[in-house]
Amino acid sequence: MIDNNNTTAQIIDLLPTAFSQSLPSSVSEQLTNNASDHQLWLLPPLVDLCARLREPGLQQHGTLASEGSAALANGFLHVVIPPDTNPILENGSLLKGLRERALEDGGIHLHILGALTAGLKGERPSNIAGLKKGGCIAVSNARRPFENDLVQLRTLEYAATFGMKVFFYPDEPSLSGDGVAHEGYIASYHGLQGIPWIAETVALSTQLLMVEETGIAAHFSQLSCKSSVELMRWAKDKGLPVTCDVAMHQLHLTDDNLEGFNAMSYVLPPLRSNTDQQALRRGLKDGTIDAICSHHEPLNVTAKKAPFAESTPGISNFDTFMALACQLVRDEVLTVEQLVAKICLNPAKIAGIEDQYLETGGAILVDPDMTWQVTTETMLSNGKNTPFFGQQLQGRVVETFFG
Repeated sequence: MIDNNNTTAQIIDLLPTAFSQSLPSSVSEQLTNNASDHQLWLLPPLVDLCARLREPGLQQHGTLASEGSAALANGFLHVVIPPDTNPILENGSLLKGLRERALEDGGIHLHILGALTAGLKGERPSNIAGLKKGGCIAVSNARRPFENDLVQLRTLEYAATFGMKVFFYPDEPSLSGDGVAHEGYIASYHGLQGIPWIAETVALSTQLLMVEETGIAAHFSQLSCKSSVELMRWAKDKGLPVTCDVAMHQLHLTDDNLEGFNAMSYVLPPLRSNTDQQALRRGLKDGTIDAICSHHEPLNVTAKKAPFAESTPGISNFDTFMALACQLVRDEVLTVEQLVAKICLNPAKIAGIEDQYLETGGAILVDPDMTWQVTTETMLSNGKNTPFFGQQLQGRVVETFFG
């Protein structure tokens, strides 16, 4: 552990021993200079299990440079991206160059999910061997559907032969359809087409049974409803090789935030009911939910200007992530030690990057009491699309010790 002399009462060192040993000696001096009259937290770097940086293909919303820099300043040194970019991430030989540009342009270590099926069309397996050789940490079909359950099963069996983990974003398109909001009073009152919670759990149930059949290691990302937490609890009790995460905004927002056709709160999977949110928080607290991701989706100004149902779903989350994380500690959902597990250590393990995580090292200093306002100037991401815009939040990364 780092000895900060007379500052130990202010700086709570939450770094694993290996991280503390890898920090340069000059960091102690910087920490001393950061001493304050209230508690600061020294954490390992954040690991994000799902963020869309918009490059390649959607640079009008963000780039590796803009979103990588925003990630880095907010404590994220390692970021996992899904394969549904343009072009789709299915050519293993091109992935090294993408990782190199992310490090050069934005300073982050990029970890890539390759396409599970060719073109993400859900019809036949992709070149999983080539993706593994190209350095993919896992494969996924993102939120794209499979042609049928047999194709999904055979594809998982194929991925299992290469020892590849699969990331799922459970959704049954025949049930979610063209829905844009959680099916309930708010959607009905506003005349918005709803997405029932069962659209997620039907898909999740099927996928869990296929995991049991194939033995493949699986991670389920962005769970949003009470029944999904219950299904994951069942799967873990049964001993299936599964993990799961929740997006940070699902722990703080509900479909009530859609009142008045607030397009800033339009995201998929949708914000659900207060009952679902409380179940997600309980699942996080009891360990059923292993990690919290940002589900960062930056958008330009025009993307949210259309009427609600015609606007683009997504919330820009890098800049608000730490403040919302600190709120979970204040709300006694998590202890600060548990928070470190959910946003740093567990995500690194789930992504299979533990060795690289330790090798790159680093640390971040967080002021959990720092109050700041969410504005165009304080948001570093190119996307200013957040339902927290204009609000006062509490907690922020005040220093990073990378490289």
